[in-house]
Amino acid sequence: MSVRRDLVAPHVQSLPKSGIRRFFDIVAQSKDIISLGVGEPDFDTPWHISRAAVTCLEDGGTHYTSNLGTPELRKSISRYLSRRFRAEFDPASQILVTVGVSEAIDLAIRALCSPGDEVLYHEPCFVSYAPTVRLAHAVPVAVETRFEEGFKLTVEALEKKVTAKTKALLINSPCNPTGAKLSADDILAILKFADRHDLVVLADEVYSELVYCDEEAEFLDSFASFPEYRDRVIVLNGFSKSWAMTGYRLGYAAGPKDVIDAMMKIHQYGIMSAPTLSQAAGVEAMEHGDKDVEHMRHEYKKRRDWLVPALNSIGIETLMPEGAFYIFPKISSTGMTGEEFAMKLLKEYSVACVPGSAFGECGGDFIRISYATRMQSLQIAVERIRKMVGA
Repeated sequence: MSVRRDLVAPHVQSLPKSGIRRFFDIVAQSKDIISLGVGEPDFDTPWHISRAAVTCLEDGGTHYTSNLGTPELRKSISRYLSRRFRAEFDPASQILVTVGVSEAIDLAIRALCSPGDEVLYHEPCFVSYAPTVRLAHAVPVAVETRFEEGFKLTVEALEKKVTAKTKALLINSPCNPTGAKLSADDILAILKFADRHDLVVLADEVYSELVYCDEEAEFLDSFASFPEYRDRVIVLNGFSKSWAMTGYRLGYAAGPKDVIDAMMKIHQYGIMSAPTLSQAAGVEAMEHGDKDVEHMRHEYKKRRDWLVPALNSIGIETLMPEGAFYIFPKISSTGMTGEEFAMKLLKEYSVACVPGSAFGECGGDFIRISYATRMQSLQIAVERIRKMVGA
């Protein structure tokens, strides 16, 4: 029996399908494509991390865990946040283990927002932000970031969009899709803005380990690194990007006890607990995975340092990103939109990237390229782009 249109809730009917997935449905029908589009590490999960999951399975670890996550993993997360970000969270009451960072974002927004509350977020941004806010019956309010300013979110831009209805600010640094990274001074200015307007900051820091300007720094920048503002910050992070664990579907939230408790209530009714085997792997990653992260970060940096000058040399204006594993080239000089450029590149030159419009209206003149792929593929792809633009 076909489903009648009026059986589907209006707020779900109006949700757009992911611009990334829509484009890659086309890619899936093609052969011999060089894909520069998927936001996933091209490395396998380090074996000692996967072995921890195997050992857990062999030892009978196939049962539910606490809704909050295993005590072992929550303690590992607490230690990790302290030693890498100077951020202190009680593992017993201020950390919740989730099914990926996407669930953590969803839980935080649903726990905080009542219908009609506004949530500020930057564009370009990860594709799920605005839909997740709408699913909570809140109102997403986009704040544009600009190529000319390195795609960094500024307090000046935020002040133009904040209202009495604004409840939270959702921000991703380093950023998917632009690779922009906020400095400690940038973060502090935004925290002061949030404090003035009594906002909660939802800090999506899933790419926090993939930073190329501060590789030698003892500590990394985080919204949770400032104790005086920690009662209005919820850190959303996970294992997918830094430790190449996308298939493990493991993330976490760290924040004030009352908010974590509210998020846990939603989590326990919808999910119950994150996968037990994944949590065992997460402990191993955080306790013994630093060298793995360093190796992958070094490889991404080599690719970035080759790719950005290569594109600029053929007239594709590209900023040098400070984090993540994406670049966001501006292609308006070609006379095409990002959608047109990406489609032509795919159909005529067998290279897949993502139109920038998938990440917000202001991304229409851009494409996103992931350099989480081997150098040889990047070199071939750039040569095909060169031919396409006639450079």
